Amino acid sequence: MVMIVGLETENKDIENNLREIARGLLKEKKVDVIIGYEKGSLPLLTQPIIIDKEEEVDKLLWNNKCYVNLAKYLVPRVPKFVDPEKGNLKVGVVSKGCVGRALIHLASENKINLDEITIIGIPCNGVVNRQRIEMEIGEKEILEVSVSGSNIIVKGKDFEKEFPFDENMNELCKGCKIRKPPIVSKYPDLCVGECEEYSHIVDEFTDIEEFESKTPEEKWEYITDALSVCTRCYACREACPMCYCNLCFVDQNKPIWFGKTTDLPDIIVYHLIRAMHMAGRCVACGACSLVCPMGIDLNLINRKLEKIVKERFDFTSGLDPDVLPPMVDFKMEDAEEFMLEED
Repeated sequence: MVMIVGLETENKDIENNLREIARGLLKEKKVDVIIGYEKGSLPLLTQPIIIDKEEEVDKLLWNNKCYVNLAKYLVPRVPKFVDPEKGNLKVGVVSKGCVGRALIHLASENKINLDEITIIGIPCNGVVNRQRIEMEIGEKEILEVSVSGSNIIVKGKDFEKEFPFDENMNELCKGCKIRKPPIVSKYPDLCVGECEEYSHIVDEFTDIEEFESKTPEEKWEYITDALSVCTRCYACREACPMCYCNLCFVDQNKPIWFGKTTDLPDIIVYHLIRAMHMAGRCVACGACSLVCPMGIDLNLINRKLEKIVKERFDFTSGLDPDVLPPMVDFKMEDAEEFMLEED
């Protein structure tokens, strides 16, 4: 269990350091623009901001509502940051561990150029699971959200409630092993701020032990029940930094892979195919679940596939831009038991 002491003080220190680094980068013209977080339009949300002036630095913030994976703003189907005279701009990206991993993994797939990026590393202390809090509050309007000690304080017109942060943070944050962006030795100037070198990640995947203890029938029932409320809004796809195809398999009409209805079979096929596309590529940011308007925990499927990839290939995404993900690479000594007939 992650213990949080003096959460507001910790956040303020992260925010001050972040602003100092951002101001220096813009002043010294080491970056042309910076992508970060600013205050959102709703109390439980922050929103992305792009700044290019020193005087805008104080708009940047860090708190436990910064759940958007900012690497999404550099994926191939988003127009590049380009100046008519300068060409491609140098972009600074405020990066917690999962954002840094996403940037590095996108580079491994040759989708971004790390020479055009500066990672502004921060030591993430977790993001709040806003759906859980909203469900607890119900139909009441939340007017203010703050942190005190190790609690999230939620206030409305006629109520005030405290939520222990360690119980109400994103599930993936609880067991996160990569809280700071990874250092890439090949790019010594890639990361400024707080970054860390990771040689080998040990993950026990304790968060999916209960699911794995179920019978195949129980697993299928669990997944179908969870996905039955899906409305096919595709928020999960839009939030994921690894969903960058110009034409998603969902939108293809030649061939038509499956129906686009909200019938349960079509819903299940969509989520399972998307999950397979994420195998060995998910960076465990949890953005897909955190943006789901129906509160579906999509992390469960992704984590199961992540465990399989880890056990079979000893691979962790987003650590080395020179290492290809297993699903687009092979070695002659790879295990092949999945292709053989069982006795």
